[in-house]
Amino acid sequence: MEATFDNKANVLNAKVHATHDNSVLYVVNTKQTMWGRTLTELWDKNPLPGEVETNTRVGAIHWKQRKFEVHGTWKSIDDVRRRPAGLKNRVRQRSRFWKWADDHEEYSIVHLEDGWKATCTGTNAVEATFTVPYRPQIFGKTKPVVLNLGKGALSRDEVFLILVLIYSETKRQEKMVRTPSSSPIQL
Repeated sequence: MEATFDNKANVLNAKVHATHDNSVLYVVNTKQTMWGRTLTELWDKNPLPGEVETNTRVGAIHWKQRKFEVHGTWKSIDDVRRRPAGLKNRVRQRSRFWKWADDHEEYSIVHLEDGWKATCTGTNAVEATFTVPYRPQIFGKTKPVVLNLGKGALSRDEVFLILVLIYSETKRQEKMVRTPSSSPIQL
């Protein structure tokens, strides 16, 4: 499945469109207060054949509680994410490992130059990519955020992977804003 986000690089408030027919698959909606994000919801807008349009919340990120919700089940981010063991592995390997439950696959999520890549650790197959435009263009049309999910991920962990990729990209953007782009010039 290939889909695009319609709100440029803002993955927190966007509609996710299928690329083959431009139909809306999901809506991502984020609620904020004066002190920051509280809740990012993933709404399913893609009805099953023969049904009317649905409006079902299939997933959420609870930012203050640091929890994911997938189909009504809540789990702490610390319970579904792990980092490589040992200092040597942390320096060499930038990936994080995500797994929703014991009977689900574990995914290695790593940020590359053009976006995020999710690889199944069991089969070593790339199950998802999340291509984010690196720099917005001043003149011309900005490329949309593109989400690609493989068949294996679609059948098992579609909602979970979408939430993980949104979470990872949001944290990366926050880190880029907080990190000074260059050091001050010393005279």
